[in-house]
Amino acid sequence: MAVQEENQTKTVAVLDSLTQIRVQCAGPHFMKYLARIRHGIDGNLSNASSIDKISDDEDKFEIDVDYLRSLDPKEWKDQDHYHVLGLKKLRFNATDDDIRRAYRKIVLKHHPDKRKAQGEEIRQEDDYFTCITKAYETLGNPIKRRSYDSIDPEFDDSLPSSSEIEKRFYETFSEYFTSNARWSEKKNVPVIGDENASRQDVDNFYNFWYDFESWREYSYLDEEDKDKGQDREERRWIEKQNKDIRKKRKKEEMSRIRSLVDLAYNNDPRIVKFRNEDKEKKLAAKRARMSVVQAAKAEEERVLKEAQLAKEKAEQAEQKRIEQIRLEKEQQKRALKKERKLLRDTAKEQNYYSTSEKEKIRNMEGVEKICEMLKMLELQSFNKQLQAGGRDVFIKVLKETEDKLEEERKALFETNKPSVAAQPKNVIPVDKNSLWSPENMQLLIKAVNLFPAGTVQRWEVTANYLNQHGTNLGGKKFIARDVLNKAKDLQSSDFTKNTLKSQANDDAFASFQKSKKELKIIDQADISVNDDNVKPDSAQPKQNGVPNDSSTEKSSAKLNGTAKSANPTTVAEPKQWTKDEQALLEQAMKTFPISTPERWDRIAECIPNRNKKDCLRRVKELVDRVNAKRDAQQVVK
Repeated sequence: MAVQEENQTKTVAVLDSLTQIRVQCAGPHFMKYLARIRHGIDGNLSNASSIDKISDDEDKFEIDVDYLRSLDPKEWKDQDHYHVLGLKKLRFNATDDDIRRAYRKIVLKHHPDKRKAQGEEIRQEDDYFTCITKAYETLGNPIKRRSYDSIDPEFDDSLPSSSEIEKRFYETFSEYFTSNARWSEKKNVPVIGDENASRQDVDNFYNFWYDFESWREYSYLDEEDKDKGQDREERRWIEKQNKDIRKKRKKEEMSRIRSLVDLAYNNDPRIVKFRNEDKEKKLAAKRARMSVVQAAKAEEERVLKEAQLAKEKAEQAEQKRIEQIRLEKEQQKRALKKERKLLRDTAKEQNYYSTSEKEKIRNMEGVEKICEMLKMLELQSFNKQLQAGGRDVFIKVLKETEDKLEEERKALFETNKPSVAAQPKNVIPVDKNSLWSPENMQLLIKAVNLFPAGTVQRWEVTANYLNQHGTNLGGKKFIARDVLNKAKDLQSSDFTKNTLKSQANDDAFASFQKSKKELKIIDQADISVNDDNVKPDSAQPKQNGVPNDSSTEKSSAKLNGTAKSANPTTVAEPKQWTKDEQALLEQAMKTFPISTPERWDRIAECIPNRNKKDCLRRVKELVDRVNAKRDAQQVVK
């Protein structure tokens, strides 16, 4: 394609075919063109046409001149801006175009220059035209208009009265909810409806209003303007005060909405009807459940009654059967007794089929053996044979009975006898009694006292204690079962069978006699001590009013250093503590605490035949026992 332009030729290549596109016209030039076509003029609309259009809406815009003249420009924030612009009827329903045209109209008539040209005196300081300007500035700005609409002085914040609710419930609340619906953030606000509304519609209505979200805010009522603050800190403080006041008013507004919804919900006849329906449904369901329960209970009682009757019949049948069996047994017993008596009488009449006194005694025993071994039918048959056969039959049956008894005895013996084949090979039988030496027996008694009943795994702990402290074990070990059996033998009340306890007591007594013989009495006359250290007889401790002979031994024990020097080779074995001495020791330790001066001397004075060293040795022994018990328990765990 060639294009010629001012003596120049250019070649343009078209790659694709031409496509027709619809273009939407917009912009100021198009609007100017459109106005020229429609109105036959060029440029903006003329003042004459604007006035004509405004005059067409005289019924919509009503300017109250008296109200304008009564306004104070200094108090412009308290004025009704919609009333000032002549939009008192439309108010929040007025569009932005309505506000612009109303302002245009009022400016054309009430501008100070217009009124001055008509001969009216104008005072610039307090002229009401300032109020018109402030009204347009407020309503012409969407943010400022929203703030002013939130505190619309024409809006009624009150709640309906009781008389209104009783007379016209639906009409009254429809008006109130419709007026408050203007504050909703959500669109499509549901209506309250009438008495024919469904439950779903009623639930949706109250759910919406209980979750109502209001856009109403109260910044227009701020007492101070933050922009008037002198510095940033003052502006922040003013803003904080304003926010607190707005939050408080917002809370009061939501409380008012909630009160309105509660008032409607509590007086709504449909809610009462729905509640009654729900109550009836619950009662019906409850009655149905009760009927089912009663039916089930009646069925259960019937089944139980039938089961009880069947049980009674079964018990009666069982009782009858048992009684029948008892009668049969009684009959059999009587028959058996009769046959035994017949056998004894027959044998007695025939002198027990014997030829000598010795044979007579043996046959008398044989008669009793036959009576015990033979059953009733066998015994009855034997009596019949005995009547015909005599001695030969008796001797034959007696021999068979004795052979049978011998076989049963041998079978019982073989059953109780341990099988040699069952014993494992290369196993040397262990003589468990060899482990129980007198020392180990005494150690067992000590361990049983050391680990009383209630100890966790008592016999395992006791066996472990014996394995640790036992003597002459030879690589063998005690087990819990053997320890338990031995302890039971020691605690047996049948002393005719309990040889172990007697042996243990004899060994203990022999050991006591041995230790007693080895003690050497030290004569006090051979020891040179000061007279001040020896107490007179009157100062010696007494028992039951009689001077204690062991006081001399206690005095010599206190002077053990001198006694050792007199005979250093003599060592006395400590004698066993009795239960009474142990009790006195425990009571003395409680009476004299650790803070007592010369504590062990005082404790020793409370225990006859014991000195300070004996008491200390006994306490150490008890401590060792407790530690050993704890260690043994730890090993078992």
